[in-house]
Amino acid sequence: MKQALMVFVGGGFGSVARYFLGKWLNNIENYFPVGTLLANVLGSLLMGFLIGYLSKSSNITETQSLLLATGFCGGFTTFSTFAYENQLFLKNGDYVSFLSYTLGTLILGFLAVFLGLYFSKLL
Repeated sequence: MKQALMVFVGGGFGSVARYFLGKWLNNIENYFPVGTLLANVLGSLLMGFLIGYLSKSSNITETQSLLLATGFCGGFTTFSTFAYENQLFLKNGDYVSFLSYTLGTLILGFLAVFLGLYFSKLL
């Protein structure tokens, strides 16, 4: 039960952080979801770092890992919002934004995970 509570708390903080990031960066007039993109890339970076750090250290407990990786990163990143925003691009015929957002999210997300793993090795 304690593990589920940690995922719940971490997910709540991650979701609220994503909400504020999106509110701050997503521009309604010239709509490109920079906040969602940044949340997914930063979440991938943090996930890569945490996984790399956890694999070589015993300083973080399983409970802390659930709070940070599963909870916070899971709540902070969002595939459903990414999919919805892409659906809006397609609905509006904005294929350039659709392709740039999709490819940008995938490429930057993977690079961020690898960069996070790299940074964890520097500690």
